[in-house]
Amino acid sequence: MMQSPTDRSGLRTRRLTMSAMFATLALIFTYVEFLIPYSVGIPGVKLGLANLVIIIALYKMDFKYAMTINLLRIGLSGLLFSGVFAMLYSLCGGVISLIVMWLLRRSGRFSMIGVSMAGGVAHNFGQLIIAAVVVSNIKMFVYFPILVFSGIGAGICIGITAYILNKKMPAQLFK
Repeated sequence: MMQSPTDRSGLRTRRLTMSAMFATLALIFTYVEFLIPYSVGIPGVKLGLANLVIIIALYKMDFKYAMTINLLRIGLSGLLFSGVFAMLYSLCGGVISLIVMWLLRRSGRFSMIGVSMAGGVAHNFGQLIIAAVVVSNIKMFVYFPILVFSGIGAGICIGITAYILNKKMPAQLFK
């Protein structure tokens, strides 16, 4: 059955509305984490609550919407809370993370939890790349093993939560 132009317009409006709500929610989660410095006691390590929104957008909508939401969140949080340098770190980590999650999701070989874990590690790796470039020192990667374990742990927590929420969200919200 072919969709009428009105149906397609309604779908675009619904997706735009959901994207705006997801971007707002991701921004709120970013702000909450911003208020809690060193949320797990190790500098640079955070749970990544905003990634909860991004991974659900990736599964419920698609890559384009998830990337738009991610970029909006990163840009706005950088302007509102953290500044240009933090925005640069977040941008590199967030984009690499989303690309990795998208590729793993497309492969069909990983659960949402596995995708989230890989996203957490990729985010940390992306931020280390920028840190090494900014300070012109490859020795920054000495910190990578700590960030791998923190990315795995955070990815598991976010992945489990995303899995539960994904199952409970009504499919008609996204159709």
